[in-house]
This record gives sequence, structure tokens and C-alpha cells, in this order.
Amino acid sequence: MTGSREYPERPIVGVGGVTIQDGRVLLIKRVFPPLQGEWSIPGGGLDVGETIVEGVRRELLEETGVTVRVFDQIETFERIIYDDDERVQYHYVILDYYCEAESGEPKAGSDVTDAAWVAEGDLPAYKLRETATRVIVKALGIAKARAKR
Repeated sequence: MTGSREYPERPIVGVGGVTIQDGRVLLIKRVFPPLQGEWSIPGGGLDVGETIVEGVRRELLEETGVTVRVFDQIETFERIIYDDDERVQYHYVILDYYCEAESGEPKAGSDVTDAAWVAEGDLPAYKLRETATRVIVKALGIAKARAKR
């Protein structure tokens, strides 16, 4: 991706994949700001010429080593972070998608220090942002509905 993610000229399109397997969700711990050192949903910036599905698959593979099948969009939201001078330091429009794992075991890849499958009951220990928690809960609901089919 060209251009600066910090103090961008325009919003950056981000994609995320909420991957569910056996009632667990795939999480990563970020290396770089704006969520440096925090656990979150795997994902990143969409590349020019890349479809959303291609971007989700690429980001999940790069960050976790897990190959996924991408299904429906869960939610779109914005993350706008201001600096101390009230300038927009980061502005992302994020498209999160429901995914299911096809192959691979979680291992930290690019931009992350850790990757793990996390059971629903263990999520509070990972201190996720409210938005991530909301999207994950929706994905777990989708997974439960799919399992009943």
C-alpha cells in the first residue's frame, strides 16, 4: 500500500476476517499503531486492484498463517483517531467479514506478535476494543446459525 497510514490524505479501506472454528475465534496481537500491543481481529489495508475477498484472505494468511474461506460481511465501521493537537492521525473504514478456517495453524506473521484461537468465554481476558467484541459476538452468532443448518 502506498501513502502514509499516519496522517493520511483520505480514509484508508481496511478489511478484517473474523474466523470461527469449533466455537473459537482467531485473534492477533498487533505490532504497530494504532492498536500496538493490543489483541484484535486480523486484517489490514486493502491493496489497489485487490478485491475485498482477496484482501481478507491475504491479510489472514500473512498475519496468522491460516487460509480462510470468506463469507458474508458482518459490519462496516470507522476508526478515527486524533492526536493531541486534534488532527486526524489515523482514519480507517473497516469492512469485517465472517470467515471459516480451511487450513493452517495460527502463528504470528507480518505485523503481529502472536496469533491464537480463543474460546468465547476467554474473550474478556484479551481486553478487546468494544467494536471488536461486538463484531466477534455477531460472528459467533453466524457460526451457531450455520451449524444448525
